[in-house]
Amino acid sequence: MKRNSLINFAVKWLVDIMLVVGVICVIAVPFAAKTVINRFYGYSNSDLIIFAAMLIITGCAAVYILWCLRSMIKTLFGGNPFSEDNARAFGHIAIACAVIAAVYIVKCILLFSWSTLVIIAMFLIGALGCLTLKGLFEEARSYKDEHDWTV
Repeated sequence: MKRNSLINFAVKWLVDIMLVVGVICVIAVPFAAKTVINRFYGYSNSDLIIFAAMLIITGCAAVYILWCLRSMIKTLFGGNPFSEDNARAFGHIAIACAVIAAVYIVKCILLFSWSTLVIIAMFLIGALGCLTLKGLFEEARSYKDEHDWTV
């Protein structure tokens, strides 16, 4: 992806915008949680602490995922997609996805909802997919290194 195309530009800016909005949302949780959760969901104040903690933890993990994607996009635009850094980033994204799934498992135990099960499944599948991509990138990197030495 060395060429500057409209799609590359749009992806980079979309990730940057989502990163900034994510940070703002995580910072806003302690201030806005009580109003939003009580108005729309009607939960008690004890449930409010659970929701606020859940949103902060999962929000931080989501922002970290976006940060990893941003670093991966930089190496991709630099012409070195199968770098060790990208493989490591996939591992970090997998851990962040697993953290989000674990938080929602706890949430599901405390306050069950069917939609939470879907979110758990999505992030577990995301974690497994990222681990698979991590292995793929590590293997591609070793093939590239071997090819570079033989030429």
